[in-house]
Amino acid sequence: MPARDLWAGFFCKHLALCRLHGLVKALGDIDNMAENKKNSNADYLDFEEKVAELDRQMSELRRLSSIKGINYSAELRNLQHKQVDELKRIYSNLKAWQTVQVSRHPARPLLPDYLNLMVKDFRELHGDRAFGDDRAIVTGFGHVGREKVFIIGQNKGKNTKEKIACNFGCPNPEGYRKAACKMKFAEKYGLPIVTLIDTPGAYPGIGAEERGQAHAIAVNLMEMSRLKVPIICIVIGEGGSGGALGIGVGDHLAMLQYSYYSVISPEGCAAILWRDGSRAPEAAEALKLTSKDLQKLELVDAVIPEPLGGAHRNVHDCVYNVERHILRALRELKRTKIEDLLDIRYKRLRAIGSEPIEKLRDKTHAGRDRIKAALQAIPKRSKPVPAKV
Repeated sequence: MPARDLWAGFFCKHLALCRLHGLVKALGDIDNMAENKKNSNADYLDFEEKVAELDRQMSELRRLSSIKGINYSAELRNLQHKQVDELKRIYSNLKAWQTVQVSRHPARPLLPDYLNLMVKDFRELHGDRAFGDDRAIVTGFGHVGREKVFIIGQNKGKNTKEKIACNFGCPNPEGYRKAACKMKFAEKYGLPIVTLIDTPGAYPGIGAEERGQAHAIAVNLMEMSRLKVPIICIVIGEGGSGGALGIGVGDHLAMLQYSYYSVISPEGCAAILWRDGSRAPEAAEALKLTSKDLQKLELVDAVIPEPLGGAHRNVHDCVYNVERHILRALRELKRTKIEDLLDIRYKRLRAIGSEPIEKLRDKTHAGRDRIKAALQAIPKRSKPVPAKV
């Protein structure tokens, strides 16, 4: 079975399950909205059982305090300290798969949160002038701080209706063509470009392939590499495959602390390599997709810290950290002449992966020299000369 068909089949099945899950969750929320807000465990991940238990204890103490009129402030402070300590312990040693789970948290801030809290006077631009308007990619201009910028971001949608309209954050070719068209618009007026990446991957459906999905992404890579304006790329959640790379070429690449950036999603990797999606945690460890690993490999320029326990626990602080990082990076890039900036961008892209190759080459040369030295150290025995007849 061809790899493309295998991956497309897996992704379409995964997308259908996500849609079904989102629909069921939405219907459940309608029936139990008030109850879920207080007692639901949907906001806690699998490895946060103790944090959830401490939250339940604090909620119970507050309830008893309001009913009986007893002051439990000392007990509440003690439980809050325990919860903070537990969060520090958990989030200081997250595994790769746990990081992926945090980046997919349903309460994690999405593109609309950044646009509402960070970008002033945002004006959206629509359409690719060829096929249609892909809602999975949002483009427009506005102000970040005092800087005029052009924003390109990937949107997953918050509720079921938005998720379906945005294709669950999986862009189609028209989305990438829209991004390319609007980037040239930004270049024409000298606006710096800021891209906010959050996608599990480009949509691999038959229609997307027929409309040139791979070609659209490849054109974006080429165009972004030579745009004559500063480009800042930030991974705010998932950074999956070419879908993320399609708006991820620039002068400065940063990641939120608990986001991930990978050539493929862990489930897709496990499905292709082992035909078993349950081995996604193993694939996540092998892919080296966390911000910490990518910074060690020098593929990421900076890691933006998140609030304790992840961005979903304090959206405003997370957005503020991203805004401050954008302004700082933009000030540094504006000091460089555009000709030098393009030269640096080209060299930066060409240098990706070169250091590991150099290290491997050095190791190979060293090993070859050791083998030669060992061969030369072997005592040579003179061959016996046959007697003349």
